[in-house]
Amino acid sequence: MDPILVGKAITTDTGGNVHLLPKFGNRHGLIAGATGTGKTVTLMTLTEGFSRIGVPVFLADVKGDVAGLAAAGTMNEKIQQRLALMGNPDYRNEASPTVFWDLYGKRGHPVRTTVSEMGPTLLGRILELNDTQSGVLDIVFKLADDRGLLLLDLEDLRALLGLVAEERKDISTSYGLVSTQSIGAIQRALLRLEQEGAEMFFGEPALELGDLMRTTPDGRGVVNVLAADQLILKPKLYSSFLLWLLSELFETLPEVGDLDKPKLVFVFDEAHLLFEDAPPALQQRIEQVVRIIRSKGVGVYFCSQFPDDVPDDILGQLGNRFQHALRAFTPRDQKAVKTAAQTFVANPALDVAKAIGELGTGEALVSTLQDKGIPMPVERTLIAPPRCRMGAITDAERAQVRAGSPVGGKYDTRIDRESAAELLAKKVEAAPEQAKAPPARTRAQDDAEEGGFGQSVKDAVFGTKRRQGMVETMAKQTARTVGNQIGKQILRGLLGGIFGGKR
Repeated sequence: MDPILVGKAITTDTGGNVHLLPKFGNRHGLIAGATGTGKTVTLMTLTEGFSRIGVPVFLADVKGDVAGLAAAGTMNEKIQQRLALMGNPDYRNEASPTVFWDLYGKRGHPVRTTVSEMGPTLLGRILELNDTQSGVLDIVFKLADDRGLLLLDLEDLRALLGLVAEERKDISTSYGLVSTQSIGAIQRALLRLEQEGAEMFFGEPALELGDLMRTTPDGRGVVNVLAADQLILKPKLYSSFLLWLLSELFETLPEVGDLDKPKLVFVFDEAHLLFEDAPPALQQRIEQVVRIIRSKGVGVYFCSQFPDDVPDDILGQLGNRFQHALRAFTPRDQKAVKTAAQTFVANPALDVAKAIGELGTGEALVSTLQDKGIPMPVERTLIAPPRCRMGAITDAERAQVRAGSPVGGKYDTRIDRESAAELLAKKVEAAPEQAKAPPARTRAQDDAEEGGFGQSVKDAVFGTKRRQGMVETMAKQTARTVGNQIGKQILRGLLGGIFGGKR
């Protein structure tokens, strides 16, 4: 399988082309650099390379320019010069097979999941709950499981919170303390989330992971572009959604070991948002997912301004590095330059720390895994130009791509089936009807109200009530006498059978 062309090494006059080997594409990677230094171009070049060898890619489009993957680029003199430096590789302007997604359903197919699938941990992070409130949310999810109530959308969750408030004392005894203050805080957080438009994200049909792992009939991997220009304004929702998606891949996909190429490449742009304010337990979960998911055939590529935006434990798992320019204007920048320089395999012909500040737009320090998974010494590299348009597409072009999508008919129409909100509403409606139902009648009431023709017949047959009482008394005495005689005979028969005596 042909390697993916990254660019031309310019560390020395004899430098050759730099490639990423497909079989190490699942060893993860980092694309870092200051704004405007060419990170997006590198990302598009890698995405196209993976797509051409049949690897689907999922990535977020934060600024709107990644959507250019769906349109063919145009040749110009600058691109021709760069291609000439690389030995004129096989190159033609072309679009990649692309599917657009959008949590809000405006610039792509709606992306949905259910509240149950999201789970209390990630949902608590989106809602920015404290530990006590998160504990109450855990109880709400457990109660839903125990009572068989489906939590599909935010309306279901709100209805269940109302039930918990109503039965708070009993639930506190069985599940743990639930306070009205915590319930109120969660309800207010849900209201804020709805005002941000997040109710569009929860519901059905829920996203099936297989639809992110499609290939075209000619064998190219489909590029899934998530419109995130509005989503990025809600950083908790953005990062939690991508983390949920990564976790779903981790929990759903089977172990496959080392493959000739990844099954999927997952790109996490603005990676610092994933780790900001993340509690230790969540960060540990991210580290676990990143470490193990490669054995399921998924490569994760983080994209951020500074390499130290990614925690050291995760940074150490990233085998393919693409470092664009950093300007050491502040102490924070100087620390980032030092961190970046230390993470590369040294090259005697290159002063890494110095080079990071001198890189031009479209240049990067690159180190990829080579034979036996050994990282190559870092090379100063001219990045190969992508074949697609390096810029945004028009709304008409986006609509045309969306109209030809293979999954539009599956996700564009929302489904609302019976779940917790509907079931609890029916229970509330049924309560007044049960209260209105007449109480069961007693025999005394029936006797007191009995009269007319029925009573006349009764008197004619059995006599008056006084005579009826005498008849009933005699009947009861006769029944007791007969019963005692039969009972004695049965008892004697039983004892005689047990002890062998005479009957």
